This record gives sequence, structure tokens and C-alpha cells, in this order.
Amino acid sequence: MTSGSRTKKASVLLVDDEPDILELLEMTLLKMGLEVDKACNVHEALEKLSARHYSLCLTDMRMPDGSGLQVVQYIIQGNLDVPVAVITAHGNMENAITALKAGAFDYLAKPVSLDQLRTLVKSALNLPRVASATGKMLLGSSPVMQKVRDLIERVARSQAPVHISGESGSGKELAAQLIVQSGARRDQPMITVNCGAIPENLMESEFFGYKKGAFTGADKDRDGFFQAAHGGTLFLDELADLPLAMQVKLLRAIQEKRVRKVGATSEEPVDVRIISATHNDLAERMQQGKFRQDLYYRLNVIQIQMPALRELREDIAAIAQQMLDRLRDGVPAQFSDEALLALQNYDFPGNVRELENIIERALALSSGGVITAQDMQLSPEQSQQCDSCGPNEKCPLPDYLDRIEKEALLEALQQTGFNRTAAAKLLGLTFRTMRYRMERLGIKNPSGADDAD
Repeated sequence: MTSGSRTKKASVLLVDDEPDILELLEMTLLKMGLEVDKACNVHEALEKLSARHYSLCLTDMRMPDGSGLQVVQYIIQGNLDVPVAVITAHGNMENAITALKAGAFDYLAKPVSLDQLRTLVKSALNLPRVASATGKMLLGSSPVMQKVRDLIERVARSQAPVHISGESGSGKELAAQLIVQSGARRDQPMITVNCGAIPENLMESEFFGYKKGAFTGADKDRDGFFQAAHGGTLFLDELADLPLAMQVKLLRAIQEKRVRKVGATSEEPVDVRIISATHNDLAERMQQGKFRQDLYYRLNVIQIQMPALRELREDIAAIAQQMLDRLRDGVPAQFSDEALLALQNYDFPGNVRELENIIERALALSSGGVITAQDMQLSPEQSQQCDSCGPNEKCPLPDYLDRIEKEALLEALQQTGFNRTAAAKLLGLTFRTMRYRMERLGIKNPSGADDAD
């Protein structure tokens, strides 16, 4: 590189049919040191996008020959790696949410706030050009876990609200952390709020802050969660626990991007991305009248469903081994085959969090560097049953016979250290029959090893 060379300017494509708005946006972006290109309709915008690469595209939603949504879809479906934001009419949140669901990075409402425009542009230009390796923290090769990883990588490149659902202990907060770490706000604060742990009478002051003298004990101004997360991310855990009165105030803060401290006479702008989570079924709570429909649709723009650990049985051995390597802290320790088999056939009502507790306990109880099934002290009532019936329930004869057969095979395999040849002889089966029955019933060696034919 010669001394006279310069760093290439970031370029922005502006798409709008109103000359006055185009001129205002262009002047603002030029002052930020950006290169600006303009298009007056959808057709011209698509031509420019096909001809060169832009660092950002900002498009109005209403244009004479179509919709800004067509621009969003063209960029997303073509994998152009261009963050695209939309400008919507004031109060038209339906258009904004539709664009976010289609893959838009963010939105601006008319009349456009130049401060919000500058913030949006800076966030878009701060996006990593290559998706982060989120798989390093979410283990498992099963299709359902790969789907979760792929979705996390996609939503990390957006500012759209994300709602993460799943059972307790299934990794919802970890998913939220990965979204932040892979996105434009990775260097900004992430504030985690347990909505179920805040007394109802303190919620407004905790979320929005308060002014000195607003109430007894308010001896100085104090910021709330929104101000603390300004420029970053607000993670609302256990969202379903928010009382209805607070849901109204939260909805307004999210839509207006402004908050008013308790005791204040004016509002202040806030720039936060909202990620929420709960183990409850929000749609069901909405039907029961316990959660506002408008807030539900505003926060549930993109949904990530974290799988329960019992849905990842083929990954349990790998996940358990990674946890053991981390928890043993250099002390020699390994799972016996029987221990891994027991883990694979346990239902894990507490999911990954419970698995970690089980391994910690087993490490303390084990001796000789080997963790046995007894060391883990798994609850017998949580052992895996056949899918369609419990141990004391009447169920279809084929399911009942499968369950009996599976129990017999597992017992023989445990007695022989998971040697299929020896287990087949113990049961009076040929090796070929043994292998077929194991495959049909989904029985796998926890260690991944196969004995010779």
C-alpha cells in the first residue's frame, strides 16, 4: 500500500421518492464522512444494488412503483450482505414489524430523527462482516441445535426484537448472550433484568429511573435499566411475570424509543435492542388476558425456541463430556459407559442447568477417576419411558413391546460394558439381529465406539 492510498469510504444507498427527505438524509450522511448514492423508486434501487456493494441501504416503505419491502426481500433473498433499514410512517408499527420479520436491520419512523439516524448508521456499519462462531458455545450436532445456531447468527445481524422461549435451564440467557456477541452492539452494555424479581411498586422507577424528590427516599437522580442499556441491549428475562400496568409503559417506551423518569417533566431518547425470554407460553397467557396482545406482537418479532435436553439425546454424551472437562479443573476424571448410557436415558426436567449440577455432584462422589451411574444419583422416576405411555399406563401393544424389548437390550448392554457381540450372545440373538434392533429402537453406544462384527 502506497502512502497516498486512502481507506475506502463506507457507502450508503438512499431510496425515497421525496426529494426533500433525500436531500436531508444525504446531507446528514455526507457530514458523517460517508459516500451516498440515491434512488427514487424500487426499480432504480434494485438496479443499483445489483451493480455494486453498499455498506447500508436505507429505504422508504411507500414508493410509486412498489414497496420498500421489495428492496428488503431482494437483499435478503440474494444474500447481498447489506444491512437494510426502512423508513415508516409515524405510528405505522405494522409495516416496521413486517420489514423486521423479512430481515430488515432496523427501522426509522417519520419524521426522521437525525440523532436516531446517526445511531442506526453507526450500528449498521459496526456489524461484523463475518458471522461469529456461535457454535463454540452451543454444543450439539443434532439438526434442531444446528437450526438454533443458524437462527442466532441471522438475528445477530439485525436490531429486531427477539423472543427466546424454552423450558427452565435450556440455555435462553446463553442464546441472548450469543446474539449480542455476534452483533453490532457487542461492545456496548447488555443489561439483564429478571422481571419476576422486581416488586410491582418499584417497576417504573427501576426501568425508567427517577428524579430527585420524586418520592420519599429519592435523594438524587437515578438512571433506570433503559438508560443503563443505552447503545446496547436490554435482556428481559421471565417476561411473562410483568404486570399488565407495566406492560403498557414498556410498550410505549419500545415504540417511541423514549422514556420518562419518574418525577420528570420531559422524555429522553434511548437506543436499546430488546431481547426477551420466558419459560411460559406467552400466546397462552395472552389468550388468558394476562399478557397484552400488542406487546406480544411487538416483542415476538423473531422467535427462537430453545430445545429441551431430552430432545438432544444424541448430543448428551458430547455436552456432558465438555462440561466434565470444564468442571474437573485438571483432576483426572472420566465417565463410565454405564454413566453415559444413564445420562442418555434420563429426561432432564432441569435441562442443561440440571446436567451441570449432576456432573458437579458426581465429581464430588466419584473415586478412582471414574464417574459411575451411581455417582450421578439420577431420579429413577425420570428414566426415559416409551414415547406414548408411562410405566403404569395402558398403551398400544406395539409400544408396550418396544419398551420391554428396549429395557432388555439396555440391561444386557450394561452388563457387558456395551459390547454388542457379548450382549447378543447373552440374549440368544445373532449380532446382525442385535444391531438391527438397536438401530430400530434408537440405542447408541454413549462412547461412540463399535465392537467388531
